[in-house]
Amino acid sequence: MTRKTLKSFQLGEMLGVGTVGTIHRAVDRVSRREVALKILQPAVSQDPTIRLRFEREIEVLHKLNHPNVVACYDHGLDNKRLFYSMEVVDGGTLKEILAKRGRLRVEEVLECGWQLCSALQYIHNHGIVHRDLKPSNIYLTQSGLIKLGDFGIALDTGAVEITDQGLTVGSYLYMSPEQIRGDRSISYQTDLYALGCLLFELVTGEPPFQGDNFARIFDQHLSTEPPSARRLAVDCPEVLDELIRSLLSKDPDDRPINARSVQGILAETLSELTGPEVIDTLKMCHRTGSRRLERLIAPARLEPNEVSWSQLIMAAAAIALLVCLASIVKLFGG
Repeated sequence: MTRKTLKSFQLGEMLGVGTVGTIHRAVDRVSRREVALKILQPAVSQDPTIRLRFEREIEVLHKLNHPNVVACYDHGLDNKRLFYSMEVVDGGTLKEILAKRGRLRVEEVLECGWQLCSALQYIHNHGIVHRDLKPSNIYLTQSGLIKLGDFGIALDTGAVEITDQGLTVGSYLYMSPEQIRGDRSISYQTDLYALGCLLFELVTGEPPFQGDNFARIFDQHLSTEPPSARRLAVDCPEVLDELIRSLLSKDPDDRPINARSVQGILAETLSELTGPEVIDTLKMCHRTGSRRLERLIAPARLEPNEVSWSQLIMAAAAIALLVCLASIVKLFGG
């Protein structure tokens, strides 16, 4: 029988399963707060490398406190099982939204990028390189606030011992050339490269480099110039296309200097598209959320004169039923 409690936590539904851990919705019976509980699986908990990474993830999260970063509350050990609790983010991930939408509108891409840059600049200021920036690690709240999560392979540049230097870690669709090579000089620019891959996917609906296997994709990251986002998505502003190309530069020194500079370009571009008042709205989103991004996760709303496919199907079925009934009445009535 599956255990329903862990220390002071009452376990609820399972929210996710990974290679090394599970995430459950849970309630802290002391504080009565609902949390997401990440638990290291017993089968791998004795592996020193996996255990060290899990412990390091907890240490990294406890250093961070920002509206655009998933908050970590508590951690502990129960019957040799490591766990930590974090905030519940109920709006889903960008991966799930892309699966439903295909791609985002330019304004949505710009605002997603703006919020994400806020998270990246903050963690970089605290000496953390995420190293695994991808749609499935970016969450949204019900109010449209972006949350960066999953720091399982994050690099703490201030740590005394950095065991992953010289290793190839990350997700191959979003890995920088220096990450693929396993360079020992991994810097914040690695996250900016992944940000370029992410922005490209949000605006076009597909990653910049694709292939049948990771070797072909690695080769493109290392030696192939990225395609133009504007060619695949004609509504992509030229300035955004150029920014993505800059982020995807093979040489880290050719990328933007930091996430803050990228954030400025995204804000200016959004301002040109929607009006200067959007700048004040962006600055407030940490407290109020985003109405534009909230609509990504809210049930689709029809415009006054818009008809959905389901409504058309129901109408057609009703008409067919009426025709059938009329035929029956005519047959037996006379």
